[in-house]
Amino acid sequence: MSKSPDILCIGSVLWDVIGRAASHMRVGSDVPGRITRLPGGVAMNIAMTLNRFGMTPALLTAIGKDPEGEELIAEAERMGMITSHVYRSDDLPTDVYMAIEGANGLIAAIADAHSLEAAGQKILRPLEDGTLGSAAAPFQGPIALDGNLTEELLQQIAGSPLFAQADLRVAPASPGKAARLLALLGHSSATLYVNLEEAGLLCQTVFDDAADAVETLCKRGAHRVLVTDGGKKAAEGTRNDVITATPPSVMVTRVTGAGDTFMAAHIASEISGMSRYDALSRALNAAATYVSGETPL
Repeated sequence: MSKSPDILCIGSVLWDVIGRAASHMRVGSDVPGRITRLPGGVAMNIAMTLNRFGMTPALLTAIGKDPEGEELIAEAERMGMITSHVYRSDDLPTDVYMAIEGANGLIAAIADAHSLEAAGQKILRPLEDGTLGSAAAPFQGPIALDGNLTEELLQQIAGSPLFAQADLRVAPASPGKAARLLALLGHSSATLYVNLEEAGLLCQTVFDDAADAVETLCKRGAHRVLVTDGGKKAAEGTRNDVITATPPSVMVTRVTGAGDTFMAAHIASEISGMSRYDALSRALNAAATYVSGETPL
């Protein structure tokens, strides 16, 4: 008997290739370090953290039928994720993300999510064919959605009856793709998870603190927003109702995936019944533990 998902994770599921060095780096640096390959992508990172919190996520994404794709599917299933709804393509290769991190943070990254973008609406078929929902009976649970989808597809999702009753949680894939989330600003149940830079890009301004960013985004039509600011205060709220919390101080050893860990921990905490402040604090603790290089829980 197949398991029912606790949450859907829609977006990028790919291989992360990360090069990390213990020294400070700049453009042109050539230093010793470690190169790792592990499952990644915003949707996958969120799903992995949700899994560690005891939830069963289902992936809605595009993964090739190449050897890299077969290995990625096997890894996802080993971790307890539902992969039966994944769109598998004979023609599209499995996507990949490559990043360089130094002691001074992320130096550069390239996200090759062309297969996900090319698959487009095909990844949403289970939500319309009755497998997970339909226009007449839309999916009613939580959905984690990432900004690696095309702007056109995000606009379709914003007005689609397939998402009308979902608890929609949305994250940009990167600051470079933050503007894509503008399509979802007016969605009646969407919660946006952004950092301070991404919030500024959405509002075409520069914010001094997370609380101001939350208030401004809500005034511009967002239903609810969470804004993080590294080691400084984070904020969560709706219009005229904003709370803040400060993350613990830790030594940063990695950054890729930190925002996804924060988002997943916050979703899991709220679903478990935690208060707003406790959920925000737990998510900040999970992200801080992650960037310190320890186990995220």
